[in-house]
Amino acid sequence: MTNHTEEHRVSGEGLVAKVKELIHEGNVRRIIVKNDEGRTLLEIPLTVGVVGAVFLPVLVALGAIAALAKSYTLVVEKQGEGEGEVVGTRG
Repeated sequence: MTNHTEEHRVSGEGLVAKVKELIHEGNVRRIIVKNDEGRTLLEIPLTVGVVGAVFLPVLVALGAIAALAKSYTLVVEKQGEGEGEVVGTRG
């Protein structure tokens, strides 16, 4: 299996919801939150079984970050087959 990355553009309001959605997909290895300038604000490594109460502090931090700007880029590293792709979504 190979890892590939996707990029998602999301609004500040949709940041937490999109991260939750990506985590529930189950094949996400890492999520990087970047601002409009391309600076990394938060890097979230994910391992099997990291859900629920263990992940709550990260969601709180994401909520605080979401209030700072109106749009973000999520760089998502997924485990699985396939080539890298860029997916434009609005959240």
